[in-house]
Amino acid sequence: MESILNFLGSIPWWTWIIVIILLIGVRDMFFNKKHTISHNFPIVGHLRYLLESIGPEIRQYFVANNREELPFNRIERGWVYASSKNENNYEGFGTDRDIYQHQHIFVKNCMIPFKIDKDHPNKEDKTFLPCAKVMGLHNQRKKPYRPGSIINVSAMSFGSLSARAVESLNIGVQKANAYHNTGEGGLSPYHSNGGDVIFHFGTGYFGVRDQHGSFSMEKMKKLVEKNPFIRAIEIKLSQGAKPGKGGVLPGAKITPQIAEIRGVEVGKDVLSPSSHKAFSNVPELLQLIEDIAEETGLPVGIKAAIGKTEQWELLAELMAKSNRGPDFITIDGGEGGTGAAPPSFADHVSLPWIYGFTVIYKIFQKHNLTDRVVFIGSGKLGFPAKAAMAFAMGVDCINVAREAMMSIGCIQAQICHTNRCPSGIATQSKWLQKGINVPLKSDRLSQYFKTFRKELIEITHAAGYEHPSQFTMQDIDLNVDDGELTKTLEESFKYSKTPVAYACAQDLKDCTYLGGYYKNSVEQQHA
Repeated sequence: MESILNFLGSIPWWTWIIVIILLIGVRDMFFNKKHTISHNFPIVGHLRYLLESIGPEIRQYFVANNREELPFNRIERGWVYASSKNENNYEGFGTDRDIYQHQHIFVKNCMIPFKIDKDHPNKEDKTFLPCAKVMGLHNQRKKPYRPGSIINVSAMSFGSLSARAVESLNIGVQKANAYHNTGEGGLSPYHSNGGDVIFHFGTGYFGVRDQHGSFSMEKMKKLVEKNPFIRAIEIKLSQGAKPGKGGVLPGAKITPQIAEIRGVEVGKDVLSPSSHKAFSNVPELLQLIEDIAEETGLPVGIKAAIGKTEQWELLAELMAKSNRGPDFITIDGGEGGTGAAPPSFADHVSLPWIYGFTVIYKIFQKHNLTDRVVFIGSGKLGFPAKAAMAFAMGVDCINVAREAMMSIGCIQAQICHTNRCPSGIATQSKWLQKGINVPLKSDRLSQYFKTFRKELIEITHAAGYEHPSQFTMQDIDLNVDDGELTKTLEESFKYSKTPVAYACAQDLKDCTYLGGYYKNSVEQQHA
């Protein structure tokens, strides 16, 4: 035996490599029944699969130019990274964007910009930019809520995201005076670090489900009572990545802690139904909204990606007749994508944000409901110029998901659904999560929000306004085609935004913090 080991040890290492390669070649030629390429081209054929596996990385770093990548190109990612680190996010030598490209945005600046005086809130804080509307004020909820920031973290669940990622986002929104939407995975300890929270639930009712998987009002009440930082409730009807299809959390991501929070089994895929058990039509949805608001005292809203509009028409009609309904509506664009989805859904089902929001806003405007609802936009709006366009169309806040992920380190690897996220953000791997420095990443989320607000304020002032809620459809032009180079938003989408009841920034700053939201003297009289 010893002599055999000595003989094997005397064989040069390169000989072993040759032997292994030959064995792989024999296996490819005679035993491989699955892969034609490696069977027909033994050994060499494996290079094809290797190069294919690293193709996205090669294209991202060496092949694609600065403006052509999707979902976010290199310039967009670079702006978020630099903004989150408080680094220089300027460009030199002019834009490299084709400004004649279809749907390019032009914000019309004034000859004389808006000028802030020495007592203006933005003189002291260049990032001060709260929402101009209050959620739940019109419907006289017991605890109305004015978001302290017009940019906030969109719905992303603990489970889809790692514990450290969620914790970084929550601490970050607290530092930026923004809110954090929980996503449909339930409220976790990592959502409980000081930031305002909007509790979001979908068809799985995670966190507020009974033993049969149905919605439990009793659990909802207890959750709100136990966690006073929950400022509002959001019911998910659908999401941009896969509207009409239930959510999927792979079993590989289901840890004992996630299973406990969601009320599911460890290691087993969680498939949310495609539709709700708690309601089956618009009147029942309206009743559920009112029941939750009555039991919790909080504003209640809905989130949806947009396709057909008949049920939206019915919702608006019932709201106009009954003086009831959602306090806020989040419109998600079909370009949304934090949730894993089949390409057939991600590519083709539901309208992009700009079209979906247009059709819904028109419906609510027709019924004189726009002043009653806080409109939230979600779908690649985390850039100041896009946000200016969204405000001109009628939004009151924007939610960001992937942009928030990038601010804490996401590199757009696009393998969120595999549990192998290299930045530790969209994985439950303890090893990969260790790379997330929570205090540092929370600072970066906060700094991204502050930089975003500062630049949006500067764009707003350049257009002659004090607050982005004052933008009108006439203030933004879009390239539409070669024959007629630009149209205003009003001309393109055939409506004019309803003016927002906005006084001044000082009025927003002077609001008193009462009952879980900022309340000024005018609102106190109204209530």
